Amino acid sequence: MNTKVSILTPFKNTEDFISECIQSVIDQTYQEWELLLINDHSIDNSKEICKQFALNDTRIRVIDSPGDGIIQALRKAFLVSKGELITRMDSDDIMATQKLDCMINDLKNHGRGHVSLGLVKYFSKDGISDGYDRYEKWLNKLTREGSNYSEIYKECSIASPCWMVYKDDLVVCKAFEPDDYPEDYDLTFRFYKNQIKCIPSNRILHYWRDYPTRTSRTHEHYAQNYFLGIKLKYFVELDYQQNRPLAIWGAGFKGKTVAKKLIERSIPFYWICDNPKKIGKHIYGQKMLPFQYLEKLNNPQSIITVANELAQEEIRMYMTKQHMKPMQDYFMFC
Repeated sequence: MNTKVSILTPFKNTEDFISECIQSVIDQTYQEWELLLINDHSIDNSKEICKQFALNDTRIRVIDSPGDGIIQALRKAFLVSKGELITRMDSDDIMATQKLDCMINDLKNHGRGHVSLGLVKYFSKDGISDGYDRYEKWLNKLTREGSNYSEIYKECSIASPCWMVYKDDLVVCKAFEPDDYPEDYDLTFRFYKNQIKCIPSNRILHYWRDYPTRTSRTHEHYAQNYFLGIKLKYFVELDYQQNRPLAIWGAGFKGKTVAKKLIERSIPFYWICDNPKKIGKHIYGQKMLPFQYLEKLNNPQSIITVANELAQEEIRMYMTKQHMKPMQDYFMFC
């Protein structure tokens, strides 16, 4: 008997796209699945579309979410799921026809303690922005190597609708119990925390739709301050070493936000930059220091918040000369 996979799919007001999404599941080469469509209080025709599909296919269930928001919907879907394997799907996206087959085979070959991944491709009737194009290329590079945790503090390094794990591994990672947003980034950090290994993939398995009203573009829970909060929370928990001095690089929005959060946590730090107009000034009572000050510190750790890509590369080269290693001595927060 084939292993059953549960596909968790919250939806809210996606009537324009959800039929195509569901059809892409029905068209899978792997057929031992259940599709759990969780209605997050839609006010359009989405639920009726889903119910029509469910009438024609007993593997599809339509359920109302007991709460508000995607976390509550995912929590409900996971609670009623019956599969040994769990994956997530967004109601406005499309699965490649071999997606489930590929991911299940990877998990069966590697066993528990692994997360199966796939390459993603954005599509939009209006074209893809440079930002999303860069994110796609960065994410797919990591996924080809299975090195998704190597830059986990930069962005969410596992695509939210393109992973699959054994159900009991997801339970170990506390599934959808936390109420922390962005929920996909928080789960990625919990995979990292519990040492769930990433299986490399070189196949495009998921087509990610972009459009102006997409939730990740419009909802406050996906604003930059939420991302920085998640990053710092897990950095302090998993990688920060209290016996080493901590430095922040950069005094832009991200640098200032991280500084505020460190001050709130009473975590001491040095604040460095290469902007002569800021060096020597005080921000939040903290003196800005030239980046060379790092050489005076004994075995420091650094959080890099500098957004400019050229400057980031210069910082990496400087760190290499100082014999400092990424994810040990310095962490890219942007």
